[in-house]
Amino acid sequence: MIGTLLGNRYELLEKIGEGGMAEVYKAKCHLLNRYVAVKILKEEFSKDAQFVEKFKREATAAASLSDNNIVNIYDVGSQNDINYIVMEYVKGKTLKEVIRGKGSLDVDESVDIAMQIAKALQCAHRNNIVHRDIKPHNILVTEDGRVKVTDFGIAKATNSVTITNTSKVIGSAHYFSPEQAKGGFVDCRTDIYSLGIVMYEMVTGKVPYDADSPVSVALKHIQEPVVPPKTLRPNLPDNFNNVILKCIEKEPIRRYQDTKELIEDLNKVKNNEQVNSNSADFDEDRTRVMDAVNVNDLDDKDKFIDEEDFDEEEEGEEEEKKPLNNKKKKTIVMITAIVLVLVIGFATGYILFNKRNGLAQTVTVPDVIGKSKDEAKKLVEDKGLVFQVGGTEKSDKPEGTVISSFPNPGTSVKPKSEVRVIISAGSEKLTVPDLTEIDLNVAKDILNRYNLKLGDVKYVYDGNIPKNCIISQNPAKNSQIEANSKVDVVVSNGPEVKYSAVPTLNGKTLEEARNLLANSNLKLGTPRAVETSDKTLDGKIFEQSIEANAQVKEGTSVSVSYYIYKEQPPKQTGKEGGATSGTVQGDNSKVNNGNGSSTGSGTGSNTGSSTGSGTGSGTDNNKDKNTDKNKDKNTGDGSQSTDTPNNQ
Repeated sequence: MIGTLLGNRYELLEKIGEGGMAEVYKAKCHLLNRYVAVKILKEEFSKDAQFVEKFKREATAAASLSDNNIVNIYDVGSQNDINYIVMEYVKGKTLKEVIRGKGSLDVDESVDIAMQIAKALQCAHRNNIVHRDIKPHNILVTEDGRVKVTDFGIAKATNSVTITNTSKVIGSAHYFSPEQAKGGFVDCRTDIYSLGIVMYEMVTGKVPYDADSPVSVALKHIQEPVVPPKTLRPNLPDNFNNVILKCIEKEPIRRYQDTKELIEDLNKVKNNEQVNSNSADFDEDRTRVMDAVNVNDLDDKDKFIDEEDFDEEEEGEEEEKKPLNNKKKKTIVMITAIVLVLVIGFATGYILFNKRNGLAQTVTVPDVIGKSKDEAKKLVEDKGLVFQVGGTEKSDKPEGTVISSFPNPGTSVKPKSEVRVIISAGSEKLTVPDLTEIDLNVAKDILNRYNLKLGDVKYVYDGNIPKNCIISQNPAKNSQIEANSKVDVVVSNGPEVKYSAVPTLNGKTLEEARNLLANSNLKLGTPRAVETSDKTLDGKIFEQSIEANAQVKEGTSVSVSYYIYKEQPPKQTGKEGGATSGTVQGDNSKVNNGNGSSTGSGTGSNTGSSTGSGTGSGTDNNKDKNTDKNKDKNTGDGSQSTDTPNNQ
């Protein structure tokens, strides 16, 4: 996996951890240029589509949590059957490593760490998220002593404060609660129990319940009384001892009911104030044997239990196995005998105690699954039991009906025992994300992450929204819809390109042309003026750059040429008013201007008129010569005018 690039941005650099469900890598985010932690689901879980779907949804819910004591979740994604979560990279050690390194922590440090964990849980619980796997391995301690709770990967977000488990027990055996061990309902008090176990380990250096297998540990959580931490650490303050014991009560009702109460008592410990214990209330409930647990229900085949805690102890014990073989056999026999005697004695005492107190009578929990709330309540109360709604949960069952109960239907319980049920809240509703002004391809990915689908896509022209971005959606943002529902979108095709026919501009004035073009959403280009001596053409367009009726884009400019009238200079006349007209033929024609020069025309014929006048001085020596020379060559009606010099 090292070197793999996920999501085209997260490069896996090194493996930094591994748990029951996932492996954790340090990675580099090339988009934001920072280090992150990437948790990748193990292959056996990635093949379970339902598990992956829940994993992504719950991780997305946890990403909404914002607290200084919670590891931030940045992204959730999939690539080639690799399902991953991108989280904040925290430089430090796990609390497990800290405890292992020190043996046990001093009271002040333990209280400070417990306080920070409790605050992280308080944030999660306010958002209806129960962690369900609080243990030292999931608690990071930075170099400056800040605590960060991580691994909300198996947490489950709900719409009520109570959630129910599935057929699998999820969590680490040394730290999970009795209700988790029995596959029952869990809520915020489950996290408080696990935190109590963590506090116990911080001050004593060991967990309160230990055994050779997860199942054995689970049974101890359910049945075995705890040894007070003060017994193992006599100098432990009474107030802190009381806080820990209250957290790890087997009955949720006897624990702290929320993290606010716990934080208040931890503050009292910090300030050396008294904390009341539950000892005054310790009656037969304190030590009584709880309802029997079917060990088969906790079989590893059916229950998922993180066994990483057991691996730690086994490593240290391996070396001692060989030299202790004989002693170990004797010890096992002795322990077995003692346990057998204790079990028989305890069972006998329990039966006698029940008979003496009239508690031998039991009733069977009725089957209320599928019943309405009122029907279920009547069935339960008719059996002499207490009906309690544990919460609601989204399901495909009809809204308002019972989808699960605890204890299970058919279980034998004492009269007046509590039967807790979960009521269906109907199919799961999801909040529709805001897709407006988002690129269509990005929107598809967002919908996929929200467990929604892209519906009908309609393209329209829009000059305000960039091309391929979403203009509107249906259902609207923040609407509540069922999972896998479709969201229809209207997508921008960019500004609309419209065409218009060019009007006929010839013969129009510039103002008329401008108005005609404007009516067709066209523009008048730069006009070109051409002079004319015809006053009737003044201001009239005689040429346009684009021919009439041509289809062009709206906004196109059309240039024109138009006439501008310019008065011609008057005709010139001679002093004597002489004028001749006619046709001149020949190869040369000249006009003498009386100043010693002559003009004429070459071979050809000219028809026209000429008028001239001139003055000069001196003698015209060429007059007769020119006249004589051309006389024979001029024929017809042609005429010639010669200015007579005015000699002074």
